[in-house]
Amino acid sequence: MPPAPPFSYTYTPNIPELLQGLNCSIAISTYQTGKVVIFSAQDENQLIQLPRTFPKPMGMAKKGNKWAIATNDSVVITSNAPGLAANYAPNPGVYDSLYIPRASYYTGPLDMHDIQFTDQGLLGVNTMFSSLCKIDEDFSFKSVWQPSFITELKPEDRCHLNGLAIEPTTGKPKYITALGQGNSHRSWKEGMLNGGVLIDIESNEIILSELPVPHTPRIYGNELFMLLSATGELVKVNIQSGTYDIISQLNGFVRGMDRVGDYLFIATSKLRLNSSLFKEAPVAKRSVNCGITVIYMPTGQPCGYINYQTSVEELYDLVILEGNLRPNILNLEKGMHRTSVVTQDEVFWNNPEKETQPETATTTP
Repeated sequence: MPPAPPFSYTYTPNIPELLQGLNCSIAISTYQTGKVVIFSAQDENQLIQLPRTFPKPMGMAKKGNKWAIATNDSVVITSNAPGLAANYAPNPGVYDSLYIPRASYYTGPLDMHDIQFTDQGLLGVNTMFSSLCKIDEDFSFKSVWQPSFITELKPEDRCHLNGLAIEPTTGKPKYITALGQGNSHRSWKEGMLNGGVLIDIESNEIILSELPVPHTPRIYGNELFMLLSATGELVKVNIQSGTYDIISQLNGFVRGMDRVGDYLFIATSKLRLNSSLFKEAPVAKRSVNCGITVIYMPTGQPCGYINYQTSVEELYDLVILEGNLRPNILNLEKGMHRTSVVTQDEVFWNNPEKETQPETATTTP
């Protein structure tokens, strides 16, 4: 048998129909391959992927028409201009939405992990400086919060701050995760497999400690969920008692999730065979799948999968693109975004090969 082509994947037959029923697509970031990948239903039986190149994409944030992506040294903000999608020259009439780069914030190498749109603007977990920071045009970052055990802002990745949960009703940053409580250069690596913490940002109180590599805290409804990467577990946190309940256990290093309706989509990664950090993790021998697991939340049971066969082994984040059945996104690499013009009333593609006025695509931005 010939080897499978790059980026080959398999999926359970129910995934295309599920995405159609939920009226959404799935986006994942994989820093390992330098791609943001969108999975959409081509029809009720077929799934299709659209990979786009970004330099080391990590955390992603979605709010309304905006979609932000943290990369190796910048944060790219895109905005949906569905009117441009119909006349997207390489594939006209295929896409129902098109995310166009609108701004890039050149942060420098901060090793940004989770990012979120909040009541304070776009915030990011600045892992290199052990800080929660605001992303804006004045500086590489403005620190807005740091754990009580971090005494100064230095590029030393002291505690490997990573995950950020936002209170949905207020938009305020509420909880954050880290892999340790150290205050020196990369001190989180000692005892990392059971040294993680969940912190209340407002009070700076440690809610849970001795966690097995926590990531991706998220508030759904009034409940806080979190992924424990070293054990492959989805858990629900009881803030009052400082405990958690295991909802589901997956065969992979879990990191990145989003929910729509009764369905929770979780990104799973394989562990690197030569990893010295995670070779003793409880999930190491079960870490066989890289892809997406769908959990039906009323039962906590998996109900569908997308698994990569080749090329992709490590994912970081996952967001659901609600209301986008067949979305597209432009990166900065080919510069196609520079040929588009979006106003409050109209959108235009400019064809550089024609010495004419830009063609009007539609009157719907």
